Amino acid sequence: MVKVDGVAAFGLRGFLLASAAFATTGATDLPPSSNATSAVAQVPVSAPIEAAWSVASARQLLSAIEGAPAEGLHSSDYNPDGLRAAIDAGAGPDLDRVAQAAALTLAHDYYFGRVGDREAFDWHIERSAYEMAGLSARLDQAVAAHKVGPFLASLLPTDARYAALRDALADAHGADRDRIRANMERWRWMPRDLGSDYLYVNVPSYRLRVVQDGEATSTYTVVVGAPATPTPQMVSPATSLVVNPWWNVPQSIIRKENMRPGKAGFVYASANGQASFRQPPGPRNALGKIKFNLINDQAIYLHDTPAKAGFARDQRDLSHGCVRVKDIAGLASELMRDGGDDGELQDALGQSKTATVMLPKRWPVYLVYFTMDRGDDGDLVTYGDPYDRDAKLIAQLDGVPDRNAGMQIASN
Repeated sequence: MVKVDGVAAFGLRGFLLASAAFATTGATDLPPSSNATSAVAQVPVSAPIEAAWSVASARQLLSAIEGAPAEGLHSSDYNPDGLRAAIDAGAGPDLDRVAQAAALTLAHDYYFGRVGDREAFDWHIERSAYEMAGLSARLDQAVAAHKVGPFLASLLPTDARYAALRDALADAHGADRDRIRANMERWRWMPRDLGSDYLYVNVPSYRLRVVQDGEATSTYTVVVGAPATPTPQMVSPATSLVVNPWWNVPQSIIRKENMRPGKAGFVYASANGQASFRQPPGPRNALGKIKFNLINDQAIYLHDTPAKAGFARDQRDLSHGCVRVKDIAGLASELMRDGGDDGELQDALGQSKTATVMLPKRWPVYLVYFTMDRGDDGDLVTYGDPYDRDAKLIAQLDGVPDRNAGMQIASN
């Protein structure tokens, strides 16, 4: 993983500008755009980059800037007055400088989001290194092709859930408008391609949705992290599940619960001065009968629970951070039948020993946080804000931008 933040050599915006310079010599090494809807997809990456802005291209940019409020952003962030003056003065170095700076800033905010410090919101969903590195080169291609407007529009999320928010924004006012804007910003943080098949856990909804071929096929009730131990936002692949799992108690829980050797129902060990506790399989095991293995460094996974009463509550932010799934055996069986059968799972469930069962295919699991989201019927649904994040996000959207802080990009 590469982390780019405010103390990097020249920050994210400087990186984008440097990428434009790189494009004149290294553009042939760039892979095709990951955004399949890019308006400049047909412009060869080996084409010479034209740094000069025409008045017509600058007017396309100005139109996009004036349309930024429809995306929940402020036109004033992108120097529209300076751009108008430069357009009136005509093509030349001043127009090149003003237009390039405004276009890179708007392109960044459309593609990555205006708020840079995602980690302040416990957001760890990464964007690919290519998505970041290719942006300024693609802008230069759009300038050369006189397709600035279509290019900028292509950077926005194309997901139907974002479109539903944009449609609702047009008629919203006050607090409702701010909540919509906050959730549109979160969608700009998301990868542009989620894949066709994945599990989608929207924390404020307390639901897990199985998405196949881009459509939700089933829904499961879940319990998520409590405000003091929130479920982080991440994407984590699930490749297997464990029947009758042991529970390796995280160090954070050991410290919080002040666990000591001899605690009933746990196996204690000590190594290098650090205590560890494991809970064997059984009816009291905190993971219940099934645990889905997720690949991440925060010990977050999907699991069963003996505390079934939590599923009946309306507000289900109760866990230490992991996601508890009601009828997890049904979810496991559903995923096992997709590309295989659930015979191995049923055999394991009939025994008391611990068994690992490989899923027929790899499922990305998205743990997200949207306080407004499109429901299964296509209508926009408003949820609570269990971690009190909307107001903080709106304040950052409306404040002085720090687009360099906290940006994470995947290494591949």
